[in-house]
Order: sequence, then C-alpha cells, then structure tokens
Amino acid sequence: MPPEPAPAPVRRAVSPLDHRVEAATGHDIDTLWSYRDRGVLDESHAHLVDVHRELARAQTGVVFYLKLLNRLSGGEFEVDSALFTRIARTVDQLEQATGARAAAAQAVITALEPIEAASAHGARTLSTDDQAALLAIAGGAKLHEHLLTGRMSVTAASGTRIPYARLQRLEGAGLAVRDTGHPVHAGQPVALTDAGRAALFAARRGSTTQRPRTTAPTGAWPPTPTPRR
Repeated sequence: MPPEPAPAPVRRAVSPLDHRVEAATGHDIDTLWSYRDRGVLDESHAHLVDVHRELARAQTGVVFYLKLLNRLSGGEFEVDSALFTRIARTVDQLEQATGARAAAAQAVITALEPIEAASAHGARTLSTDDQAALLAIAGGAKLHEHLLTGRMSVTAASGTRIPYARLQRLEGAGLAVRDTGHPVHAGQPVALTDAGRAALFAARRGSTTQRPRTTAPTGAWPPTPTPRR
C-alpha cells in the first residue's frame, strides 16, 4: 500500500468566518495578511490576523484528512485489514483536526468581538494627505536636519518626503512618534504609534475592493459528519 501523501504547504483556506472578519475590518483577508506582514496593523488587528492564520492552518488539516478518507473509501485500494487500520487512523486524525479547527474558530471570534464593538463607534477621520503620510511612515521613515540650512524634513524608506509641519501635526495627535535617542542631524527614526496604526487602518476601510464571497471548500462548516467505525 503506498504511503500517505504529505500535507501540502499551508495556504489561506476559506472559512465561514472570513466574511465576518472582512465586514468588521473593511478589508479582504489577503489585504489583512499583507498589512500584518508590513507591520501596519495595531495590536488588536495583528492578533486577529495571527489567530485567523491558525484557523486557516486548521482548516487545511480538515480538508486534507477528509480527502484522504474519501480516497481510502473510494475503491482504489484492496479491502483488507491494512485498509481498515488505515481508515481508522485517518478517522481519528480527522476528528483531531476538526477539534483543532473548532478551537481556532473560537479564538478568532474572541479576537473579533472587541473589534466589531469598536467599529460600531466610528473611527478617527484622516485627510488623504495624512493617510498617505502615515502609510509612508509605516514602511520606515527618518527625520533629518540639514547641517547648513537647519531645515527639517522627513524621508520615508519608499522615497516619499513628508513635510515637517505634517509630522508635527501627526505627533500632536498621538499618531506618530520619533526616536529622540538619535541625533536629528544623523536621522531620527519615525514610527507610528498604536493609535496611528489603528487610525490608518480604520481610515482605509472600504478603500480596498472586496472580493466576491468565495464558496467554502470541502470540509468547511458545518463539519462533515465523521464516519462511524
């Protein structure tokens, strides 16, 4: 009997909670994952993405073992004691994967509820220029003072230049902060505060084109009944 196939590399799987996450955050799942990797998200949204990734992995496991069980029972293999043993083992693995998926789904719901509650109260309004400045700062930026003119300017890693007056306004609003431990003539790192990340994220809600609702794959909720042994 050929060996069991190894699970494929983990990729985002569709879950019934995707539409709820997207509705609460205003972004599709792929955008959320991208923002997490870029460090744009505040703590609560970053945690939501982390537990959603765990849910995606758990969903992948359920789909893998369900497909394996379908293959084993599809007439491809000789019916003997070895097949029964393998089916029983796969049923146990499917049951464990389903339990892991349920736990991961509950973690997503727990992380999602306070975000849903907060979104109901509205978000800080940012101008288009402020949004652009915060987004540029999120990718890395430094405040420099010209040695000859004394002029202050902010340059982002992307090459974007941000007026010093705008930085001061963002700092005054608690959205950005500079590392004063570095001399300004050498470049003071500028970063978003948690409030800045939250404001940027909220301001960009709805700016991302939403994907059509994707049909859930095999093994999605409601859980597929596990065959009785």
